[in-house]
Amino acid sequence: MAGSSAVLEDGSVLSRLDKGLHRLEMVLAMVSGLAVFSLMVLAVVSVGGRNLFNAPLPGYVDWIEQAMPLIAFMGIAYTQREGGHIRMDMLVGRLNGRALWLAELVTALVSLLLMALLVWGSWEHFQRSFDFAAPLWSRDSSIDIGLPIWPAKLLAPVAFSVLCLRLVIQIWGYGRAFVQGLVEPVAVPLVLSAAAQAAEEAQHVSGLDAEETD
Repeated sequence: MAGSSAVLEDGSVLSRLDKGLHRLEMVLAMVSGLAVFSLMVLAVVSVGGRNLFNAPLPGYVDWIEQAMPLIAFMGIAYTQREGGHIRMDMLVGRLNGRALWLAELVTALVSLLLMALLVWGSWEHFQRSFDFAAPLWSRDSSIDIGLPIWPAKLLAPVAFSVLCLRLVIQIWGYGRAFVQGLVEPVAVPLVLSAAAQAAEEAQHVSGLDAEETD
């Protein structure tokens, strides 16, 4: 299962790379959130148009298909950095020290191999759709209003490539922790204890209360 985690930072090259990539991940996650909001707006427009004017939004399903890769893939690297993906905490949580870092390292290596294959496969899928000589550079289009599909297909290899970069940084971090026997390595998600999670949530709520008071 996924749990709360923290990512430590320092002045090392690894930490600087982590923070630089994290800025890109936050932008992609924001784009994903905006895509969700846009679909909500489109739903309101489509339903309102159908009920009020008997004219729903043309190509509503086509726009949903275009937005789905934004929602599904753009935040995947950000979630990996924060340790939010589904994982076997019941097993990993019993480990500590070098055994924990070795388990995380092996998991990250396997994940990187899988994502590299997905980058290759999704890029090939995009290339079958993209054609400079075709109208709108597209060999295929949506059924209703004929939107080109290649932009949506391009999002998958882009998002998976960013995730590969995140996994490379985490492999570096876990490998460094394993070799040096570190207790709290940087640039990798560290699972917080229940007490630490409660303290963090209390601090967050206290900050919100202070802002409301001001």
